[in-house]
Amino acid sequence: MLDDEAIQKYIEAGRIACIVRKEVEKYVKVGMNLIDIAKYVEQRIVELNAAPAFPTNISVDSIAAHYTPELDDKLMVTENSIVKIDLGVHVDGYIADTALTIVFDEKYRTLAEAAREALERAIKVVNKGVKFNEVGSIIDKTIKSYGYSPIYNLSGHSVDRYTIHAGDVIPNFRDRTNFGSFKSGSVYAIEPFASTGAGYVENGDRTTIYSLKLNPKKLNKLSSDIQIVFNTIYSERRALPFALRWYTDRYKLELLLHSIKIFLSQGLAVGYPILIERSKGFVAQYEHTVMISNNGEKIVTTDGC
Repeated sequence: MLDDEAIQKYIEAGRIACIVRKEVEKYVKVGMNLIDIAKYVEQRIVELNAAPAFPTNISVDSIAAHYTPELDDKLMVTENSIVKIDLGVHVDGYIADTALTIVFDEKYRTLAEAAREALERAIKVVNKGVKFNEVGSIIDKTIKSYGYSPIYNLSGHSVDRYTIHAGDVIPNFRDRTNFGSFKSGSVYAIEPFASTGAGYVENGDRTTIYSLKLNPKKLNKLSSDIQIVFNTIYSERRALPFALRWYTDRYKLELLLHSIKIFLSQGLAVGYPILIERSKGFVAQYEHTVMISNNGEKIVTTDGC
């Protein structure tokens, strides 16, 4: 169940996410560094009195997800790029998750359109009691009607306070092993990915997004400087993802890198490697957050700002 405060904060997070998504779509140009785009998105979220729910994902071409640039990142938007921007906003832990694809090479215009239309059609049928499989089937059929493949091992997800992936999985195809359905008093991110390739992602060799796992017994065994870093990040993020670049104004990069290595080895953190389309096919993505209120009303929180 969602109380009135939760509903209003989910709606506010969605309103801000919608504003920033529209702004960044106009902001991104050929020749821009990815780090400058990420900083722009995250700064705008803060200026609008919210906080990033996760580091801005700017995934280009065959990279499907989890690419957030580091401060010294040299990657740029090129005239052949297909750029996916996945941004999240939270207001007191209540999250809005949204994504769009910006195309600079016209030959990938229909790829982006396939993902966009799949999202649009999926949201139309989302409602209390509707099976996740039904939404997955619509996404699958829509993307395939354009001649592309959905990403079979990426999915939409339920959302909870301070938790982006809250347990429920909304597939991007008709997954006959998934028996879940949409429930009132719940929030979901619907997230189609379309690919020119085989439709599967695999882990890349780069990780710049992490989240913490609180375990006081393990934490107390660490040196005081490492504990301070953990407590600083956890006090701000709880279980929400973060990037080390957010903390370089407070701690030396060497300490941050050493700390995250310790956190990972001790089970105090999780890393999220970049996800790359297995056959190096190009990928498009669109996403909105949908809230189903206690009385069954559907509200697309990240649309219509």
